[in-house]
This record gives sequence, structure tokens and C-alpha cells, in this order.
Amino acid sequence: MIRKFVILGSLLLAGCAARTPPPRVAPLVAMPPAPPPHAEPPDFGGLGPDALRARLGAPAFSRKDGATEMWRYDAGACHAFFFFTGGLISHIETIPRGPSDSADPACLNALKKAS
Repeated sequence: MIRKFVILGSLLLAGCAARTPPPRVAPLVAMPPAPPPHAEPPDFGGLGPDALRARLGAPAFSRKDGATEMWRYDAGACHAFFFFTGGLISHIETIPRGPSDSADPACLNALKKAS
């Protein structure tokens, strides 16, 4: 009888023996593209709403969220977004984006010609 308990106990302990867990594999996550450098075009940076309206006319669309206001201008396939914070342009983006900045100079020039 004791022999059965010894054998049964040995089998139970053997079943509990430490096993090496499988290696962990880090999940694959796609990294987002790097944002464009933050460099505002010198022709528009720091302008107020009145100065921008005088230069380009009325925006095609405007929106205000809290302390930030966004104006969109369209010229053909070019769309420019002007962000005002504190009453001055704080950021400019275009679609398509510029080759090295968030605002494409060709797009901004097209807007100037269209106004």
C-alpha cells in the first residue's frame, strides 16, 4: 500500500516538474510614418485672420475647436489648412504635403494666384 502511495506521489511530483516555457515573441506593430518637420512657410507664418483674408480671400471652410481655429483654402488639387492659435497662424499644412515640410510651397503659390 505504501508502495502505491510512493509511486503515485512520484508521478504527481514528476508532472509538476518545471517545464521551460516557450520563448515570448514580441507582437509585430506597424510604426506610423514620421511627421514632417515643423517649419512654417515665411510668407504666411504669424499672420492674423484679417491679413490672411486680405491675402487669400474668404476660406472655403472654417472651424473653431476651443482656442484653435482652422481655415481651409482650395485651389484645384491643392488644399491648404491654416491653424490659428492666439489669433495668429500657428501651423500650416497642405494636401499634397511638401517634399520636406508639412506645407507644399507650390500649393501655397497656387492659392496666391487663385485669389
